[in-house]
Amino acid sequence: MTGRAGTDTGLVAHLVRHPIKSGGYEHVDRAVLSPGAAFPFDRVWAVAHAAARLTDPPGWAEKLQFLRGWGSSELMAIACTSDPQARRVTLSHPRRPIESFQPDNPSDAARLIEWLRPLWPANRPEPARVIAVPGQAMTDQDQPLVSINSLSSLADLSARMGHDLSIHRWRGNIWVQGWKPWAELDLIGREISIGTARLRVEEPIGRCRATGANPDTGQQDADTMAALERHYGHTDFGVFARVIKGGSIALGDEVHA
Repeated sequence: MTGRAGTDTGLVAHLVRHPIKSGGYEHVDRAVLSPGAAFPFDRVWAVAHAAARLTDPPGWAEKLQFLRGWGSSELMAIACTSDPQARRVTLSHPRRPIESFQPDNPSDAARLIEWLRPLWPANRPEPARVIAVPGQAMTDQDQPLVSINSLSSLADLSARMGHDLSIHRWRGNIWVQGWKPWAELDLIGREISIGTARLRVEEPIGRCRATGANPDTGQQDADTMAALERHYGHTDFGVFARVIKGGSIALGDEVHA
């Protein structure tokens, strides 16, 4: 099920970044997008597990090398605040103490691993190493893409499931209100403008079972994958876009196709 793209102007409702891959979400009021770059301060770090196969020195690697929500729903309940200039992140979780880390610092990286350990299943390879690659976001894609999601599509899926789904199940960067439900999927291959930036919508975002976890509790409570397949015939939610003209974006900015 898709809508007609470009028939309505949308508005930026939320901007969200995730400084540590699968390690917390954070709302921001504005961001400056750069051409050919990911969302600012998003997935700067990732935590590799003990069985990870990484290059030396480390570079971008596939998501199965890292701690992620697919492997532990508890990770989905981490929230954060950050200071990009200090490269410091403060993490919170319903069952963990609030602590701050500078993951580039080896002692803080070790503390971060210990903080995450109780949230990771004992039957999986243990958290082992914090990875950061200068100029490379540790996203699931090796390409520098920004994720865009629609509140109308989320509301449509929530209504069909009879379950009020949080935006934080989807780990998106830009949330748009005012589009027709699922119209974003018809934008693939087209350019859109947000604030003073311009992006090209590249592909749909294929989803996994991590989206079934409640970000308030860290517990699986919704079969989002089955619902997407049953109601729409696919397991996509949201789209990836490439920044082709840099610029500032902020809450309330218009989104034009």
